[in-house]
Amino acid sequence: MLESVKNVIAVASGKGGVGKSTVTANLALAMAQKGFKVGVLDADIYGPSQALMLGVADGVRPQMKDETTFLPIEAHGLYTMSMAYLVTEKTPMVWRGPMVSGAFQQILTQTDWPELDYLFIDMPPGTGDIQLTLAQKVQVAGAVIVTTPQDIALLDAKKGVEMFRKVKIPVLGVVENMSLHTCSNCGHSEPVFGEGGGDRIAKEYDTVLLGQLPLALKVREQADSGTPSVIADPDGDIAGFFSQIGDNMMQQLGGAVQVTPNISFSDD
Repeated sequence: MLESVKNVIAVASGKGGVGKSTVTANLALAMAQKGFKVGVLDADIYGPSQALMLGVADGVRPQMKDETTFLPIEAHGLYTMSMAYLVTEKTPMVWRGPMVSGAFQQILTQTDWPELDYLFIDMPPGTGDIQLTLAQKVQVAGAVIVTTPQDIALLDAKKGVEMFRKVKIPVLGVVENMSLHTCSNCGHSEPVFGEGGGDRIAKEYDTVLLGQLPLALKVREQADSGTPSVIADPDGDIAGFFSQIGDNMMQQLGGAVQVTPNISFSDD
């Protein structure tokens, strides 16, 4: 079913809590706004979150094309599939590794994906069964690594880069999330989680910093409401950041787009 997908992009982090799923949803929406046909696969079997972020109500189930093939659920113009569509939001997935890998393969290969320019796979944290299954079963165009500037996140992000390199998946670049917080009351900005971490990883591993994103309350609120920032405020600064990250990603893939500078912040 993946023959119809031109580019499979893994969005990974190495650890949880860095905003990887939020980045995945907004980056996919930014690419769709550029006119591309885009899908999202939520590969986090234990804790799927794309359904909530994309405004798909609990209880919505995919239709079946035949006895073994799912039709993806459309949300904000994206074609999506998630374990959240097959269980209730209160159902814990108490499964061992082989069952998780099997579930991932099922929702990936038994979904009737239409012709897609990009299929973004929201990877679970870590470097375990699903990551290895993806590398073995799918021709992945590249991986985007999401991190925050803090040292502990950078350590795990490095493990993610090393893992993709070992399985011969190109690392397209690094997205540094929560780079700078600006106080909504006084306007003061500061790098609360440290600074320069994403750029250091990019240089260490001879890849690029695709962009930096601010730590902003509205990003979390918009994702929780089912309307990510790119949809909620398409002309806003956050949507602009994701659009440039998308352009930089395409440049790494060899796409014919104008080269854009890395997104950065300063206290000036």
